[in-house]
Amino acid sequence: MLLDAASLGSAPTEHRPSSGQQPRKPGLQEFARKRKNHLVSYSAAMRARLSDIAQQAEVSEATVSRVLNDRPGVAPETRQAVLTALDVLGYERPARLRKRCAGLVGLVVPELDNPIFPAFAQIIESALAPTGFTPVLCTQTPGGIREDEYVEMLLDRQVSGIVFVSGLHADTAADHERYRALIARPLPVVMVNGYAPNLPAPFISCDDREAAELAVTHLVALGHRRIGLITGPNRFVPVQRKVAAYQAAMRRCTDVSEAELTELTELSLFGVEGGEAAATRLLDRGVTGLVCGSDPMALGAIRAARQRGLAVPRDVSVVGYDDSPLMAFTDPPLTTMRQPVAAMAVAAVQALVDEINGHAAPHSEYLFRPELVVRGSTAVARTPSVDPGATPSPLAVSV
Repeated sequence: MLLDAASLGSAPTEHRPSSGQQPRKPGLQEFARKRKNHLVSYSAAMRARLSDIAQQAEVSEATVSRVLNDRPGVAPETRQAVLTALDVLGYERPARLRKRCAGLVGLVVPELDNPIFPAFAQIIESALAPTGFTPVLCTQTPGGIREDEYVEMLLDRQVSGIVFVSGLHADTAADHERYRALIARPLPVVMVNGYAPNLPAPFISCDDREAAELAVTHLVALGHRRIGLITGPNRFVPVQRKVAAYQAAMRRCTDVSEAELTELTELSLFGVEGGEAAATRLLDRGVTGLVCGSDPMALGAIRAARQRGLAVPRDVSVVGYDDSPLMAFTDPPLTTMRQPVAAMAVAAVQALVDEINGHAAPHSEYLFRPELVVRGSTAVARTPSVDPGATPSPLAVSV
């Protein structure tokens, strides 16, 4: 039997059977009346529950409704207060909110070719394990799935939070509105390596300025003066910091001119090929030392030197950045600036879990100090070679 809204809402009336018609069984009107009363009482009960929750959380009923429907526009502290009120009053959380307790966390990294990113992923996974969360690893490849597409997939899976490692937050040319929308949901996010002051989120970074300064100081102490810098595109925050610190250290420690500083700075593509191309140009300008923005770039620089018949470190000293796995076993073993990956990964996980649990981490940047790891790719600078047609000086020394 189909019931329409009119029949449910009408008042009961008396039905008189016509001649030859069997009397209608009573009950339809009674059912409608009870149904109507049930709906009214249910509505009243819902209002009472909203009122109770709002009073417990010290917010408006409209705010409670927005939280229960998982709508944006509510501060994280307020949302957590409403959820706590639900628990205190013994109400069950809506299914859409319970899904976020499933224990999934998004982990977005730019690539896996650079060994530093698998290292971050592994340590983040290990740090998450005791907290009951499991990372969903999302890696990007040229022409493949973009960061925004991965984020949509993670949202569909109702992840509890996302860690971005060297993501678009580090790109000053990218639109950061995508992150503001996530934070407004609200969804806890933590950014690793890269800083955007307009985003209210925790940032975990290695101190790129100190890394560049330590690398330059190390090469200057070995007697190098023509020191070049190889790093990635200038739109990235870590690159900007490295360039600024490198140039400041060169001004302080050497007598190079501003024009020379510009010639000694090469911005290229991240990776072995980018490092090789940039090193080739710098070697043409007579550098004896190279500071590189990543370990793969440093390996590319070593390859470029060898293709010119130069030996590392006898003719050219090379410093990398990251100290990713296996850099101690290259030929020669690579001198590099070590990112404290373990400490940074643990800090990122702690900040994310605190955010998920409603204990908001300070929305600022945490800088971790790099460490200079000296190996076989740097050595004392050689004295200038003597012109074969000139009379050798007895004071000329070759190291």
